[in-house]
Amino acid sequence: MIRTEAMEENAKMIEVLIERATEYGKTSFELAKLKAIDKTADVVSSFIPNFVAVIFLLSFMLFLSVGLALWIGGILGNTSYGFFVIAAFYCIAAIFIHFVMHKWLKRRVCNNFIKQVFN
Repeated sequence: MIRTEAMEENAKMIEVLIERATEYGKTSFELAKLKAIDKTADVVSSFIPNFVAVIFLLSFMLFLSVGLALWIGGILGNTSYGFFVIAAFYCIAAIFIHFVMHKWLKRRVCNNFIKQVFN
């Protein structure tokens, strides 16, 4: 009789242990999910202001390029020459960035992204 009670006691303890382990697993999963949501929100919230700043910077560069092209075209005597000069400048800059600064820029962007995700 005592042995049966001890076995029932052990069975109840095992059931309680299994319930607690299940609750712990569910809680851990919820915590991981909330942490992922927090990091996603943090990355997205820092991305949006940067995106807006890039849009304004690109607008500035567009109008600056058109202004410089018109000014250089006026100096050279033909408006289209100014646009050719500006286009050549951007072509040379793109080639330089691609062949010289590509690895540096890639590393920098990756590092910033990793810092955003893990901090």
